Amino acid sequence: MSVMRQIDIGRQYLGLAEDEILARIQARKEELADRLLILGHHYQRDSVYRFADLKGDSLKLSREAAAIKDREFLVFCGVHFMAEAADILAADNQKVLLPHLDAGCPMADMASSAAIAAAWKELTVVTGLAGRDIIPITYVNSSASVKAFVGEHGGSVCTSSNAKEVLAWALDQGRMVFFFPDQHLGRNASWMLDIPDEQVVLWRRGEPMGGNRENDLNNARVVLWDGYCEVHMRIFPEHVSSWRATAPEATIIVHPECRNEVVRAADLYGSTEGIIKAVAGGAPGSHWVIGTEINLVQRLADEYPDKIIHSLTPGCLCPTMDAVGPANLLWVLDNLAEGRIVNQVRVDPETAAQARKSLNQMLAI
Repeated sequence: MSVMRQIDIGRQYLGLAEDEILARIQARKEELADRLLILGHHYQRDSVYRFADLKGDSLKLSREAAAIKDREFLVFCGVHFMAEAADILAADNQKVLLPHLDAGCPMADMASSAAIAAAWKELTVVTGLAGRDIIPITYVNSSASVKAFVGEHGGSVCTSSNAKEVLAWALDQGRMVFFFPDQHLGRNASWMLDIPDEQVVLWRRGEPMGGNRENDLNNARVVLWDGYCEVHMRIFPEHVSSWRATAPEATIIVHPECRNEVVRAADLYGSTEGIIKAVAGGAPGSHWVIGTEINLVQRLADEYPDKIIHSLTPGCLCPTMDAVGPANLLWVLDNLAEGRIVNQVRVDPETAAQARKSLNQMLAI
């Protein structure tokens, strides 16, 4: 895979007034219309999201974009692992571009393929289980190389909406599941399946045996990597109890990347798409308190003025997602219009083939 750093786009872009930037983006979008598809993740700021031809969560966007074969350039307004997934699923003639190469995902970065492979080897030695007895699951919020590791070892990708179902499948396939990189999604999925807490253990990066006793690992059904989403980690059970006291009539809905204590305390939990669907289906005048990234919460408040919508805890902004600004998008489009391809994200064919196995396995469950 190509590893690049963001080019300084220069004062000629960063010094422009936003109104001028937005007008120029619209003009470039119309100029490139037959060759261009802009993808916008729900967590993007509105000044970027407004230009998206396709809007949604990461995997939905990648799959929908790949189905549109006649667009040469897929500009993914999101973070790096999302652009990688789009490249894995894209046609050979399509090029995936990321407006800001430093827009990454701290959670995904917590689990490198080398670290996963080392832990996997140690886990097989400690437990005495053959590789085929341990089924790896990776959250879609992971690098292409991690997805490839999972594909090579007979595992599956999961999303926040199907983690429970994928975990149930994996438990039927082997004696143990190794779930990464998000410990909280894995713990919540285990809880949904009524797996006893003592059979769910945390593998701490950098510690021998993941910081566990041998007996605990031998008795485990699910081993969780100790990654997390820094945005959803800002939400605590105390935020839920505070809203209970302030607005007892409100429905509190949270993302399953939150701590299990938060998910247990909430009324509902769901993926980004699940949260949107729940709020959209709510009765006029209903009150919703939402525990997830603030751009999505604010957008829902704007889209549904007939409902009362609040953030469970203000300040849940994803800083790496927010790295993609209108100036970055304009810079990419200007370069395309002038015949230059910048910030292309490419996954090498071997990695892509193995990663595709793990994605296809999820689709087959």
